[in-house]
Amino acid sequence: MTEPENTWKPCSHCKKPLPFGGMYWACSVSTCNRGRMALAFCSVPCWDTHVPMMNHKEAWAEERRAPTRQEWEREQSGESPPRPAPKQAAPASPRKNPEEEEMTDEKNDPDKDILIVASKLKDYIRRHSGMNTSADVLEVLSNKVRRLCDDAIENAQLAGRKTVMDRDFR
Repeated sequence: MTEPENTWKPCSHCKKPLPFGGMYWACSVSTCNRGRMALAFCSVPCWDTHVPMMNHKEAWAEERRAPTRQEWEREQSGESPPRPAPKQAAPASPRKNPEEEEMTDEKNDPDKDILIVASKLKDYIRRHSGMNTSADVLEVLSNKVRRLCDDAIENAQLAGRKTVMDRDFR
């Protein structure tokens, strides 16, 4: 069985193909990112399945971008990668209309990143209620946190500050 040409590697849990240059999640624990083991997951729920198996005490999913085909081939051949261009600050984007947000490509949109630490949230809910937590909760809570942050940013701007403070969330 051969891999499709645009596939970098399969998800370490569900084996869904991860495309070159696409987003994936990696474990924050260094032993999960070494050499041949280097785990890569297609989603946070796939990452979440390996946490109890690996017996991690403190871990989180880190969003990363897979290498391009050229970068991957260069790495496999042992060549040194070209020096990256210096990073430039991205211009601030205005607040989006909710209808526009639904139309964006959610998989590649950094404004759709999960902002909630899954293990901490699940632990909190389990300790306080004995209940489990669906992976879908993370996206819903992240959206609520984004809205709260947008409102706080607006309050800080109206107050003439460049720092968001606790009082901006009230």
